[in-house]
Parts: sequence; C-alpha cells; structure tokens
Amino acid sequence: MAIKAEELLEIETLVAQAPADASPYVALRLKYPHLAWSRCDASDVLEEPFRSFAAYDLHLLDVTNHCPTVVTDPEAAMGFILAARSPGQ
Repeated sequence: MAIKAEELLEIETLVAQAPADASPYVALRLKYPHLAWSRCDASDVLEEPFRSFAAYDLHLLDVTNHCPTVVTDPEAAMGFILAARSPGQ
C-alpha cells in the first residue's frame, strides 16, 4: 500500500519539528504502525534523501521484495528510513 499524501505531510512535519536530541522514531512507529520503519545514521545511506531536515534525512522505502529498497516515488513506498544527520551535514 502506497503512503497517503496526508500521512506524508504529517510525517514530514513531525520529522522537521523533531529536536536533534529526541528522535521521533518511536512516535512515528506508534502513530503509523502500518508503515515499515528503519533508522540509521545519515552516513549509512548512499542514496539521496527524499527530504532533508535539520536533524534527519527521510528516505522512502519499498519493502515488497525480499530486500528493502530506497525509492524516490511515494507511490512505490511502503515505509521510511529515518537517518540521523550529524551536526554540519
């Protein structure tokens, strides 16, 4: 199931407002349990982020196959990678 436009806007807002010292990961997983979630350091992801914020990059994730894949199209996405940015990134 593709990510709904209103969900995407809500998620972007939550990530944009999240302070660097308080990850929104758990809150996002609880609010959107039907989406796949992963977290890592921004330097661990080679692909360009879907959106970048002060403390986090947000990548779209397709989990339909055996291995999750970073995608650029929200219509093909079924989840997210929340990648923490280091200061100055």
